[in-house]
Amino acid sequence: MPHWKRNLYILWLGLFFNHMAYTLSVPFFPLFLQKDLGIRGGLEAWSGISISISFLISSLCAPFWGSLADKYGSKSMLIRSGLGLAAAHLANYFVHDPFVFILVRIFQGLMAGFSPASIALVGTNTPEKHVGYALGVISTSTAAGGILGPLAGGILSHWVGLRGCFVASAVITLFSALIVMGVKEVHKHNEGLKTNVLQDLKRAAANRRLFHLYGLSLLVSTSVLILEPLLTLYVVQLGGSVQNATLSSGIVFSAVGAATVIMGSRWGKIGGRIGYEKTLLIGLIGGGIGNLLQLVAPNLYAFGILRFGYGLFFAAVYPALNALIIQHTEPDFRGRAVSLSQSANQLGIVIGPLAGGFIGGWIGIPFVFLLTGIALLGSSWGIRSFVAGKGEAVEFE
Repeated sequence: MPHWKRNLYILWLGLFFNHMAYTLSVPFFPLFLQKDLGIRGGLEAWSGISISISFLISSLCAPFWGSLADKYGSKSMLIRSGLGLAAAHLANYFVHDPFVFILVRIFQGLMAGFSPASIALVGTNTPEKHVGYALGVISTSTAAGGILGPLAGGILSHWVGLRGCFVASAVITLFSALIVMGVKEVHKHNEGLKTNVLQDLKRAAANRRLFHLYGLSLLVSTSVLILEPLLTLYVVQLGGSVQNATLSSGIVFSAVGAATVIMGSRWGKIGGRIGYEKTLLIGLIGGGIGNLLQLVAPNLYAFGILRFGYGLFFAAVYPALNALIIQHTEPDFRGRAVSLSQSANQLGIVIGPLAGGFIGGWIGIPFVFLLTGIALLGSSWGIRSFVAGKGEAVEFE
């Protein structure tokens, strides 16, 4: 078996368990804040802050970790992140104060980087003609983890409570770190490579096509994660009981993951045939319409079905974005390029939950779905020029 395929299978498993551990507990932060930490007023805002702060720190650290990945290899960053995230999940078990909880989330942001290191390793250790397929396959790993994580968390929380879910997340994350030790990375060690984030930003800014993709990553991640602190609360509004909110919201969270598992690798192959720009356009249009339809869901069952349909199309977006970033970056810069993309992505993840928490509490959760749908459709309008090849800044080779 070629080493790139072996790596792909190992990284798939590692990312699967890593993301499963994350979604085992994180979607239920609003309930943890309310039931265990005593937050009553401003729950939406507290939920948004607790999710966003980790991604803010992660986005600031990502270029530094990316530089170290280019210098020492992505495998070392995988193991570093896996061990650190396991410790962060376990620390949540001992939290009894909301401000200490925020501090633990900051530590979790410092330890992040498992996913970008995996993507960078796939991009630099996979033959060019197989990159689209490999990135499509790897995207299904987080989606699969996103299916089992919320479901397992919803069930497990009934048995051992939300704190028990944190312990389970720590154990599973540690297991993911052990799995990726089996990766064989072909990496040329460069003693002369400097980890200068400012120079990396200047180099990325000089590549106008790459910078447009970073802007799109920021917008897309903002529009998606704006719903993160609200879905569990919205499930209750649609008729789900408060007692079974973790299980009901777990099923709803899993719908998008199930759709991504079904379509992720297929979109990767389709992108290789028709072009990743066109695949990205289809994903954004389908995702935008899907969000607008969720706005008028009459009940919890219809909402779950619409989330699944949205996921079938949106599964095309991130594999296409990652493939385009790899495609338009020099091999010696790909680790840092992916990490900078992760910074843009996570900046959107910071803005999204914060905006969702405040807007949802101020105007109402349905209005957030309207904003998300408009943002994705607006992004698709910009991608039309990619497909048509209008303008030097957005033409792709």
